[in-house]
Amino acid sequence: MTETLFRIQSQAPRSNPALLDRDRVMAAIDVGTNSIHMVVVRVMPSLPAFNIIAREKDTVRLGDRDPKTGTLTPAAIDRALASLRRCHDLAAAFNAEQIVALATSAVREAPNGRDFIQLVRRELGITIDLISGQEEARRIYLGVLSAMEFSDRPHIIVDIGGGSTEIVLGDGREPRYLSSTKVGAVRLKHRYITNDPIARSERRTLETYIRGQLARATSEVRARLQPGEKPTLVGTSGTIECLANLHARETLGIVPNPLQGYELCREDLDALVDRLADMTEAERLQLPGMSDRRAEIIVPGALVLVEAMRLLDLDRLVVCERALREGAIVDWMLAHGLIENHLRFHNSVRQRSTLNIANKYRVDITHGERVARFALSLFDQTHGNLHQWGAEERELLWTAAVLHNCGIYVSHDAHHKHSYYLIRNAELMGFNETELELVANIARYHRKSKPKKKHESYSNLPGKRYREMVDQLSALLRLATALDRRQIGAIATVRCQYDAKQRGLHIHVMPARADDDCELELWSLSEKKAVFEEVFDIAVETAICVP
Repeated sequence: MTETLFRIQSQAPRSNPALLDRDRVMAAIDVGTNSIHMVVVRVMPSLPAFNIIAREKDTVRLGDRDPKTGTLTPAAIDRALASLRRCHDLAAAFNAEQIVALATSAVREAPNGRDFIQLVRRELGITIDLISGQEEARRIYLGVLSAMEFSDRPHIIVDIGGGSTEIVLGDGREPRYLSSTKVGAVRLKHRYITNDPIARSERRTLETYIRGQLARATSEVRARLQPGEKPTLVGTSGTIECLANLHARETLGIVPNPLQGYELCREDLDALVDRLADMTEAERLQLPGMSDRRAEIIVPGALVLVEAMRLLDLDRLVVCERALREGAIVDWMLAHGLIENHLRFHNSVRQRSTLNIANKYRVDITHGERVARFALSLFDQTHGNLHQWGAEERELLWTAAVLHNCGIYVSHDAHHKHSYYLIRNAELMGFNETELELVANIARYHRKSKPKKKHESYSNLPGKRYREMVDQLSALLRLATALDRRQIGAIATVRCQYDAKQRGLHIHVMPARADDDCELELWSLSEKKAVFEEVFDIAVETAICVP
């Protein structure tokens, strides 16, 4: 069993001391279009580092969707369930405390993708987070950074999956560019290849299509390179590892173990792809190390790599064996305060993405941040008495508060419902599927109706705990919006006093100006407090404090 080590320099006190008491085992699963991959790791918070102690991989081909409806087929779902059951049992055998599971292109695009996720949760107890293409690219970047030293030099990462290709430009700090394009080996095989071996006309059509699809991402990458910079091209995932394996057998007579750092030149790659394209699937299957499922899709996957290298005008590629699933581990460590590194603080990714989305939908940032400040103040002052939520939920509340009014971009009427839709589909970076659903629901209930089970978005939350979170945090957000009713910063601060005997909460507001009676804000508080009182089973009194 191969063991690898990842270490990041710690630069600040860790924010979650409770996680530092011992090593812990966890697993990460990548539910992809072609395969399901899992790594089981031992996280060592004291270093901080992780060791990969086990791997599992099954080619389940979720991307073999119904050609008419685009749905995941029953056969593919059964294959995926069987694979995920094996992953679950292997993780349990290593006493994994947590499984982080991510789904990408095939599940993301399938009309019954969410039904599949719910089925997995119901049958196996595994919660799968459905991530956007941009978020997939970000976590791939984290995974590559866990295995390679960038030394502040630009690196272009190409990850060719079954349904999409991610291209990333970074230098070890903030990614300069993240992209996800719907060109993947399985997708292209189904759409463009009908002959075996591939006909020359099919190949020309396929190459033209790939160039057209990758043109924007590759041109954006080149535009972000500084004059004189010479980037290193990094290739990850199954297609590229297979090509490297074949090349090593032909040139060295042996496959290096690990393949990490193995280099391919474009001239050799072009010749290899030509030979593979001239073979039938059965002939490719006879090649050493070639699986039956890989033999089907290696040609379209290889053509994606060749065209990407041409568009980027790069002649060499270095292989990285880490990608999305390892990136999920790094992201978990960042999220739980176990590492802080030169790349970025985890919460700043979320904050910058939130403000970027706010700008996109022309949110009044000053008002949004004021509401967020009030929401966090109420959260902090009621913590321990009215609720027990922690730092992670606090950050979700901040995000929802900043974006609560973004729905006005669509229409002022029912804008809270539009806010839900925009947040849910905004591709906020750093958030998983469940967190996005929570943020969108919290924002949606900042006004009008309280959360109800007949509302689909609310009833689809994964469990009672999450519905309770939305109930309570949206109630806090309601009061916070009331505190800036005129959106002029009329109230400077708010102070809460909890009366345990009377089950009461006294809210005292301090005006920003002594001559302002804040009548509209107090009236709004009286109107909004009913839902808060019901959710927390408490009576609320409000008063103004004159300085």
